[in-house]
Amino acid sequence: QVQVAESGGGLVQPGGSLRLSCATAGVIHKINAMGWYRQAPGKQRELVATITSEGSTNYADSVKGRFTISSDIAKNTVNLRMNSLKLDDTGVYYCNGDLIYMNDHGHFKRLEVWGQGTLVTVSA
Repeated sequence: QVQVAESGGGLVQPGGSLRLSCATAGVIHKINAMGWYRQAPGKQRELVATITSEGSTNYADSVKGRFTISSDIAKNTVNLRMNSLKLDDTGVYYCNGDLIYMNDHGHFKRLEVWGQGTLVTVSA
C-alpha cells in the first residue's frame, strides 16, 4: 500500500523556522509530483508549494521567498523549509503525492495520496 507521512511540525515563535519532511512508503514506480498544502482553523485547505519530478516548483504567493520545497529523488521524500514564519502560517500541513505504482495485477496505476497532516503553530 502506498502512503505518505509527514513529520517535523511543532510550535515556533514568529520569525522562526521549521523544516517539514514527507516520506513515502510502499512500492512506487514513479513520482510525478509532490506538494504541501495547509489548512488553517476555520479555513479551506490551500496549496503551499509543489515540486515535480523534473524539479519545477510552484509556491503560493503568501510563502514566496520564505518557504523552500525540495525533494530527494533517491529516497522518495520531499521537504519544506519554512523561514520567517508568521502567525498566519499556523495550520495543519498535509503532504500530497501524485504517484505511479504497480498494483497486484502487475498494472501501473496513478494514485493521489494524502498524509495525515502535521500541526504547525506559530505563536508568541
